[in-house]
Amino acid sequence: MPFLPHESRVWSGVFGDPALAEIFSEENWLKRVLEVEIALARVEARLGLIPPEAAQAIGQLAGFTPDWERLARQTERDGVPIAGLVAQLQAHLGPEYGRYLHLGATTQDILDTALVLQLRAALELLEGRLRESLQGLARLARQHLEIPMPGRTHGQQALPITFGYKVAGWMAPLLRHLERLQALRERVLVVQMGGAVGTLAALGPHGVAVMEGLAQALGLKAPLLPWHTARDGLAELAGWLSMLSGSLAKMAQDVILLAQNEVGEVHESLEPDRGGSSTLPQKSNPIKSEVIIAAARANAALLAAMHQALIAEHERATHAWQLEWLTLPQMLAHTGVALNQAVFLSQNLAVHPERMRANLAASRGLLLAEALSFALLEHLGTQAKALVREAAQVALAEGRHLLEVVQERVQAPLDWAALREEAYLGSSRVFTERVLEEANRLLGQPAEEGVR
Repeated sequence: MPFLPHESRVWSGVFGDPALAEIFSEENWLKRVLEVEIALARVEARLGLIPPEAAQAIGQLAGFTPDWERLARQTERDGVPIAGLVAQLQAHLGPEYGRYLHLGATTQDILDTALVLQLRAALELLEGRLRESLQGLARLARQHLEIPMPGRTHGQQALPITFGYKVAGWMAPLLRHLERLQALRERVLVVQMGGAVGTLAALGPHGVAVMEGLAQALGLKAPLLPWHTARDGLAELAGWLSMLSGSLAKMAQDVILLAQNEVGEVHESLEPDRGGSSTLPQKSNPIKSEVIIAAARANAALLAAMHQALIAEHERATHAWQLEWLTLPQMLAHTGVALNQAVFLSQNLAVHPERMRANLAASRGLLLAEALSFALLEHLGTQAKALVREAAQVALAEGRHLLEVVQERVQAPLDWAALREEAYLGSSRVFTERVLEEANRLLGQPAEEGVR
């Protein structure tokens, strides 16, 4: 589409994310840039590198509005906006204090650190949505802890599971992504301050003190050394965004398959008009899940660009930086959209236990083939599996129940009444409860909301 989704009057509700669009707006970018420049001046004044009154004057720039058209022309000329913006700021400050602005810094220091401040806000937003979706899924898992349904492998019914277990399967990777995020922040929310080639030579013996002071002032970590051409932190963030959206898409893919008319075990919501068709009045398309999958596939494609941006020359790259500008905000937006849809699904998913039981019954005992094989092992030895396989073929061909066919072929003192799908759920409940307990721990759920 020839427009940004958040700017579209038609598509913004599907692919747009106003909150993330605001974080990465030019106005908010300017605020973050000015925040970095002001913090730098205050640190340098404290260390005696610039006069206190200069830092005070620079501090008044917080509400500065540039000549945007002029800045656009200067950016086209320079390829980056900081030189033009600094020129406007210095003119605003006047010769007395303007010469102290941006002391010892380079364009990349300001842009990278401003980006990190934007990322901090974006990650807080995404974490909130991730937690909200996990809370909704936890409620679903608790409500359907023992609801039996067919488990499927290679797209075919395999063994009985519970719907709670399936939801727990959606939750487990999301819980790991929540933990990954905490560790990720330590490597991403890092100040950039290195000067022209990363040595801070213009600041003499005060370089490291300025870098560490700036980090403290902005609430960021200080790096071992400037990371101008070491972009692994941002690449790791991109990987996390792709993994998170991919895990959400696994859930979405399951929902699409379970919502097929022939299956009918869930629907995205009970709203009759959601997902409507222009020509087919009976349709209720799984549009939320479709958007999640599209976002995840887009992120998987964009991830390659962020890995390409790791290839940087010497102490300042020629193009990798720009590649990140084109890629990372998009990945954040795609992930935000996917999380928004996931929150909706976690809170509105319509579950149909009666259809799950009906699909189990429709298999005519075929999901008990493994249980029968093990039950007959003591009586038939290695022939048990072959007998059950043959009986399954007969049951399929004649439309009969597997237990009926097996009983015709073997006389064994088994508790045939106990051989039913609801009794062959393995550790479904145990595993589900383990996931819910972990969710309680990571989400800080009150005791009454936990597993009982």
